[in-house]
Amino acid sequence: MLGAHFMAAMLLLLTSLCAVANGFPFRTPLDLDVTPRVTVLNSGLEGYRRFESSAVNYSTMLLEADSERLYVGARGAVFALNASDISASSALTIEWEASTEQKLQCVLKGKDNKTECFNHIRLLQRFNSTHLYMCGTHAYMPLCAYVDEKRFVMSSQPEEGKDKCPYGPTTGFTALIIDQQIYTASRYDFWSFPDIRRNAPSPALKTENAPTRWLNEADFVGSALVRESLGSSDGDDDKIYFFFTEKSQEQSTTYSHSRVARVARICKGDRGGHLTLQKRWTSFLKTRLTCSLPEYDFHFNMLRSVFVMHGLAPQDTLFYGIFGLEWKNVKASAVCRFALSEIQEAFRGPYMESQDPGSTWKEYVGKIPEPRPGTCITGKLRAKGMNVSTSLPDEVLDFVRRHPLMSHQVQPADRRPLLFRRTTDYTHMAATVVQGVDEQTYHVLYMGTDEGWLHKAVDIKGQLHIIEELQLFEEPEPVTNVLLSTERTSVYVSSPSGVVQLPLSNCERYTSCYDCIFSRDPHCGWSGAECVDVVTQSNRSSLIQDIQHGRTGCENTGYDVVQRSRSVRVGDDVLLQCELNSNLATPSWTLNGGEVQGYDLNSGFRTGTDGLLIIEARQDQSGLYTCHAVENDIKVAIVTYNVTISPDLPGPPPGEPTGTFIATVPSTEHPSSDGTQSLHLLSPKNMEAMYLSLITVLGGLCVVLTVVLAYVGFCLRADQRGKYSLRAAAAAHPSSKRSSRCRKQHRNSAHMELKTVSSHCNGVCNGVSKLHNGDTQDGGFLQIVPGEAQTLASNDPPPPAPPLPPTPQHTSPECDFPNGLSATLPSVLRRMNGNSYVLLRQSDSENTSPLSHCFSEELNRILEKRKHIQLLPRPDESSV
Repeated sequence: MLGAHFMAAMLLLLTSLCAVANGFPFRTPLDLDVTPRVTVLNSGLEGYRRFESSAVNYSTMLLEADSERLYVGARGAVFALNASDISASSALTIEWEASTEQKLQCVLKGKDNKTECFNHIRLLQRFNSTHLYMCGTHAYMPLCAYVDEKRFVMSSQPEEGKDKCPYGPTTGFTALIIDQQIYTASRYDFWSFPDIRRNAPSPALKTENAPTRWLNEADFVGSALVRESLGSSDGDDDKIYFFFTEKSQEQSTTYSHSRVARVARICKGDRGGHLTLQKRWTSFLKTRLTCSLPEYDFHFNMLRSVFVMHGLAPQDTLFYGIFGLEWKNVKASAVCRFALSEIQEAFRGPYMESQDPGSTWKEYVGKIPEPRPGTCITGKLRAKGMNVSTSLPDEVLDFVRRHPLMSHQVQPADRRPLLFRRTTDYTHMAATVVQGVDEQTYHVLYMGTDEGWLHKAVDIKGQLHIIEELQLFEEPEPVTNVLLSTERTSVYVSSPSGVVQLPLSNCERYTSCYDCIFSRDPHCGWSGAECVDVVTQSNRSSLIQDIQHGRTGCENTGYDVVQRSRSVRVGDDVLLQCELNSNLATPSWTLNGGEVQGYDLNSGFRTGTDGLLIIEARQDQSGLYTCHAVENDIKVAIVTYNVTISPDLPGPPPGEPTGTFIATVPSTEHPSSDGTQSLHLLSPKNMEAMYLSLITVLGGLCVVLTVVLAYVGFCLRADQRGKYSLRAAAAAHPSSKRSSRCRKQHRNSAHMELKTVSSHCNGVCNGVSKLHNGDTQDGGFLQIVPGEAQTLASNDPPPPAPPLPPTPQHTSPECDFPNGLSATLPSVLRRMNGNSYVLLRQSDSENTSPLSHCFSEELNRILEKRKHIQLLPRPDESSV
């Protein structure tokens, strides 16, 4: 089932990519796969400020509405920055690094001395009106300390923090300090299970691990306090919500994931049980958060970040979550929005149960005790004498212990994501509320990516429109935290290398009325002369803004169009450039008011995102060319070209601009004749020739690659055939056996035999050669027999080569070598990689001349003098 969902994920992503590549108008449901309208590189950022120091891993930030300071926790240091300008030199610093001895102990535990064995600040929050509280990993021995806010120094010696802070810098962790009580959630040490704890003051509480484990390999990403006691008619308690991803426990036929997103809830006034659940939460409940594409049954089950949007009343609270995929090799993100009322409804629903610790969870259908397990102490319970959780019946507490999981899942708004992005991994987010000119409130989100970009988006009727994407850093690095300040109209983004400050909006970037309303930025409106920040305007009645549709309001406003002139020769290629600032706009060209069709091969035009190409210009193509940007079904003129095409142009080289640039926006275009001549290469004939040449070259490379692979495969098979040995050759081919005397000599003198069985025997024999056993071999062949020869191990230098046998004297007919065989004797001993030799031996036969026996015996006597011949395991084939 898991593999099926993985295939579904890949199919969804690949289908979208292929559709874009082929030009097919495929769109994911409700246009969820959103493209940022404007892309701004790092060099083009305005109002950009940055803070960096010798420290790294800036992961913790604290900013309060009435404070002038931005507190930042990094590795080995804590900083107090000027919130109005973090790049100012007035930054205060507390150096807090682990000692050398502690770092050594960390290394002995097997941790990385380059990343883990340092003091990473994981907790930095306000404790009371005069002090902050911070905790650090301290090289896998967590410590915590109080900070005097006014003097910005440690006001006391560090205290043990193993129950408040995780050991590692990347362990999932969240914390809240509420009324001087510290609530944390993490995996606190090497062997413990994940836990939600209240550490100080007493009573200290934690989650249960037996008989039912409440948290199953949980990875926490956030927490939030919702003061539900405010305005409560039944005296309800405040609640704390924790968000995390854990190993799945449910049994379902519609999905199967090893990990799922969760939300858990506890009551702020929980004091544990009296006998049952002593020092344990009595109000702990959890349920699943669902973020999926229903029509594809495609689930985003990894929760990465959560932001809480508090409303005017507690019931108006919203939670925005960033979800990802379980497979790390597939990049995709989704943003879902959850209402507090939906979460509360799930906690009022049926419970889940598990019969055994290892079994799956199913919906509980039995009797539910009273008062309802997991609820907070309310006015109704106080009227019955149950003022605190320690007075709850054991039956209720035992039910809580065994039924922490709820059956109903929490569905997002509109039952689908607000945003779906391929090839993007969002890491952290923050949101704010902006009131538009239409008096409606809009939620504006700022989302950081794993490559150091910041996306600004607006929530419009349940869909996110990405206004712009900003490149925060020159080199890619992940965003580790995002904070907003409406008082200073700034967004603060932290990363491993530093902290960046940017304005919440940059309306000056939009230079025309249409550009201003196309952005659909709630911060920006057109004043009649420029795009301004609506927050700074006291009178908004005259401002033009269209957040809902992004198209109306500029019909009666004028705008400037860049005007240019071009003169070219007949037959030249001309490129008319048109730069579009919006990624959502498409170019549209007209010639003397009529639309230019740039897709027909015989039209003489080619249109693209960079402009219009006139191919082999003709005189009838002269006229006024206008480039329009089409966005939201509105056509806006960007630039016009008065093009003159003549048979011959005296004076300036072809392609040089002629006439005067009549434009309100300065133009930097100065085409040259070299550029026009280079465009001639893009004619259809030249393009066809280049295409055919490219196909031919690629085909040739494929043939060469095939031959090389075949040769390599042959060589590999040849390497696996083994080594050569005389005994294996004799055993494998009985027809080649010799006399016992010859076998004994061969056994003592050599480990390899290269046999030549020839019908002509170098002119000595004729016809068919017969071996000693009477078998016959038709024809002649050179036979190499694989065997198991072994190289004799010796540290001595190789012995000298044996002397060549002297030329025999022709004193007897038996040793007479016909056809000059004696003259070729030196060639029968072949040198192989140094001092190794191969014996070339003629096969004995009844029809063989006795002279060949003398020849063989002479060689055996010579080689017998060498009892040990050094043989390489893989002889040189050329020597063979």
